[in-house]
Amino acid sequence: MKIGLIPINMAVSDVRQMVSAAQKAEAIGVESLWTFEHVMIPLAYQSRYPYSPTGKMGAPPETNLVDPLLALAAIASATTKVRLATGVNILSQTNPLYLAKQAASLDFVSNGRFMLGVGIGWLREEFDALGVPFERRRARFDDYVTAMRKVWSGDVVEHESEFLRWSGFKSYPIPVQRPGVPIVIGGSKGKAFERIAKYGDGWYAPTANLEQLAELLVPLKKACAAIGRNIASVEISAMWIPAAEGIDAVKRYADLGVSRLVVPTFAIGGAGNEALDRFAGEVLAKLG
Repeated sequence: MKIGLIPINMAVSDVRQMVSAAQKAEAIGVESLWTFEHVMIPLAYQSRYPYSPTGKMGAPPETNLVDPLLALAAIASATTKVRLATGVNILSQTNPLYLAKQAASLDFVSNGRFMLGVGIGWLREEFDALGVPFERRRARFDDYVTAMRKVWSGDVVEHESEFLRWSGFKSYPIPVQRPGVPIVIGGSKGKAFERIAKYGDGWYAPTANLEQLAELLVPLKKACAAIGRNIASVEISAMWIPAAEGIDAVKRYADLGVSRLVVPTFAIGGAGNEALDRFAGEVLAKLG
């Protein structure tokens, strides 16, 4: 079972702390490091965060939330093997050509270690601040994924849609990973499973426990079957809190088809050396 940590870019005091935590995580055998993204956090907002019973994010607006791609670029330069992932970037509110370029460049500078986790977005106030329509964000998301993969192909890009008109250009470097940067789609609401089945290399499951994940795998399997896709081709990354579910849960996750468990840093006491050493001894060592 692959083990990741999230978030590596949030509530950090300076870049040395962030990079040191990444180096320590790599040294103890953590497979991947994940980021959170919000460009801004409103002082007050009417939008409801769908994965919390309070409907609110757990961080005050003053929390340091380093841009995910910049954070991972800094980490890439100081590490050699740990995989780097966004968990998740909000694709529908960004320029897809810029993101395709940045993702390919990050994969290039990390020598093929990047996974692009993307989501649709829920915070209307953030879209408003960026001057991007909140409406039709789902349709934009689907179109952007298709268009970005054309950019990563290395071929002449031709893509005309309701949202984009791209023609007659190339963008290099292309990703080290072929045919492109793996796209991991986050979420479980609305038509998330149809979207994952059609467009995703992986699924970032916003679940709290085994039972919740098992329930959500039913519609994912159905969505994959509807288009003739084997669900085994979807790499599943699920949240895991070791203290709540215990080491024995890892096998049960694996039996469900989970490839990676992503542990919140808050659940292990942070990302400092002491907390990571304790995590290595109490969790990683027991996983073999």
